[in-house]
Amino acid sequence: MENFNEICADTENGCLTRSSRRRNQRLAISPVAIQTARAFAAWTHRHLAPPPEAEIVLGVQTGNGTLVGVVFVSGWHCDDEATAEIVCLSTDSTPNACSALLGAARRAARAAGYRRLIARTRLAEPGTSLRAAGFRPIQLVGGRTASVVWEASAVGGRR
Repeated sequence: MENFNEICADTENGCLTRSSRRRNQRLAISPVAIQTARAFAAWTHRHLAPPPEAEIVLGVQTGNGTLVGVVFVSGWHCDDEATAEIVCLSTDSTPNACSALLGAARRAARAAGYRRLIARTRLAEPGTSLRAAGFRPIQLVGGRTASVVWEASAVGGRR
């Protein structure tokens, strides 16, 4: 995250300048070491511990290289060999970071040979970013914590 001095250096009369707003909105996807991703998720995620391992781990960074989100994708949680699952997605609330990670996870799952990508949310979570990324709710799962299973095709456009 930016520190206060960096923000103040980019201000003009108390507002971010046009150039700093444009620079802050630029996001880049890159692979991330699992230790770094786990530390970031432990720092930012509301209610889940970061997974101990994952098949695909990606991060999203601002234009200045600050890590603002991570996603963990695993293929071995599913019974079939065609489905990968987003087991953890965590951001620091940077605008569009979640959408960038969902799109990157979908492309990475496709590249790894998966035909379907799923994610789970708690029942109370609206799933706005998942809907925007082309996921659709397919199942309600009861139990200790009720959740919704979302699905997206990893092989093509929105379903």
